[in-house]
Amino acid sequence: MPRRVLGSGAPVDFAPSPEHELLRQTVRDFAVREVEPVVAQHERERRFPSDVVAMLGPMGLLGIPFPEDEGGAGLDTLAYAIAVEELARVWGSLALVVAAHTSLGCGPIHTAGTPGQKERFLVPMAQGRVLGSFGLTEPGAGSDSGGTRTTARFEKGPGDGTWVIDGTKRFITNARYAGTYVVTARTGTRSDGSPEIGAFIVTDPTPGFSVGRIEEKMGLHASSTGELIFDRCRLPADQMLGGRGDGWKLFLRALDGGRIAIGAMAVGLAQAALDASVPYARQRQQFGRPIGSFQGVAFMIADMATEIEAARLMVYRAAWLKDQGRDHALAAAQAKLFASEVAQRATNAGIQVHGGYGYMEEFKVERYLRDAKLTELGEGTSQIQRLVIARRLLDLEVM
Repeated sequence: MPRRVLGSGAPVDFAPSPEHELLRQTVRDFAVREVEPVVAQHERERRFPSDVVAMLGPMGLLGIPFPEDEGGAGLDTLAYAIAVEELARVWGSLALVVAAHTSLGCGPIHTAGTPGQKERFLVPMAQGRVLGSFGLTEPGAGSDSGGTRTTARFEKGPGDGTWVIDGTKRFITNARYAGTYVVTARTGTRSDGSPEIGAFIVTDPTPGFSVGRIEEKMGLHASSTGELIFDRCRLPADQMLGGRGDGWKLFLRALDGGRIAIGAMAVGLAQAALDASVPYARQRQQFGRPIGSFQGVAFMIADMATEIEAARLMVYRAAWLKDQGRDHALAAAQAKLFASEVAQRATNAGIQVHGGYGYMEEFKVERYLRDAKLTELGEGTSQIQRLVIARRLLDLEVM
């Protein structure tokens, strides 16, 4: 079934359609009513929001951009970006859970899965019955994804044979709570000496697969980030995703979509800082007048609002290009780069507007700053985004 592209009748139209605005309001109402009251406790206890995530599936929020016959809501990437933005506006950890599940867990199966793989793995994921995850980063391979050391060795045997995976993945979002993982591994060496990378679907439980240590992070405390360990993990041949050696292009495509989601998350966190700062600047009195009447504070808020709107439009444009089936890699990298750095500036400014109170956990703005830092790292650091952008503009192979 073809995907419904909402609001794409005009050649370029950044005004969300009524359907988009209805989705935004639905997610916003849910986030304020059901999510906001539990955020502080979950973050303080570093507790994964299983109870909240369980509500998202029936709402269709864990499969927004996938066709209905694949278990999704049949909406578009712009709708997905809006939902992530609104969740991040209230809780960064929850937005990250949804982004990693959708873009990185479900996305590759939607892109390259066989009908049987989609029915078996994607449908329950998009319906929210199983949480997804993506295993790319390793202890020695982060930005240099070609340095993957996890291996997959093919063994002939009953049926179509077996893949045996050995290695470790690091910094994996949803690590302990996912049920289906898309992971990359070296399947051999190409004729030019470069690694041949394959992609595989791994479910939990599978003999030889386990989740290792869970990281303690600077922010996003309710999100589970940890290790995936493969010790002679045996997978049926039909759990390879795409053809042999297709893993490289699959994860690059997944990251393009993931950058839109992380950009949307950055916009939501920045907007949350602005949401907190405007009323505070109106109400907080110093020297007998609201602090917002002083130029130093007023200009910070003006800069926050302007940059946030620019970042939002860049994210929406990247989503629109993807929905049009057009090349969106450059736009996604630009949107993610700009939005993540805007989020850092806006959340830092939010603390500055609040003064000493902003540094206290009693106020939310300190959490927004800690959470926003991840957006400059995940789905490729800001430096990697600049390399991607420059390489596309200069048309150079070596950078």
